Amino acid sequence: MHNNTLKQYKKEIKKKYEIAKEGQHFDYLYKPSRGKLRDFCWMIFEDGATPDDLNVFRNFFSMDFEPTKKNKFKEKKDKFRPIETFFKGETDLTNIDAINMAAILVDFQPRPFKKFRSEEIKQLESIEEAKAKKTAKAKKESLENSSEKKKKSAKKAKHENLFASFRNMFSRKIMALSSG
Repeated sequence: MHNNTLKQYKKEIKKKYEIAKEGQHFDYLYKPSRGKLRDFCWMIFEDGATPDDLNVFRNFFSMDFEPTKKNKFKEKKDKFRPIETFFKGETDLTNIDAINMAAILVDFQPRPFKKFRSEEIKQLESIEEAKAKKTAKAKKESLENSSEKKKKSAKKAKHENLFASFRNMFSRKIMALSSG
């Protein structure tokens, strides 16, 4: 399941990229280059980032985001090569930190992958729970129908026995009247 979920995460990021590259950040995303992606990344983090995004930044660049370290960050341009080629459809991303950074660049939610995966698991569990409830309901209805059939069968048998008793009683009376 983990691999399918990671594939799905990358697929969803790629879909979001196709939309985002035509949007507000067209200049950075339409024909992405390492330099454009690096500058766009800095802009995103300068505007404020979530703790999860800051953690992705730390993992991906092996440094904390600090607005005063822009010059040091400029040296990290080559880190964007895999993301650039992923967005262009030339390669697939395998590094989870690069995948999460790609998600940040196109503002894909839920991110990082850990959150995406837990959302997927919750959805699968919800589907499984719904199936289990449906199965339980079907079993209950089946038992109720079976119980109802047994009651009807018992009622029918009781009526048949009652009828047989009346028939026997009348047969005896008729026999007694005809012999007497």
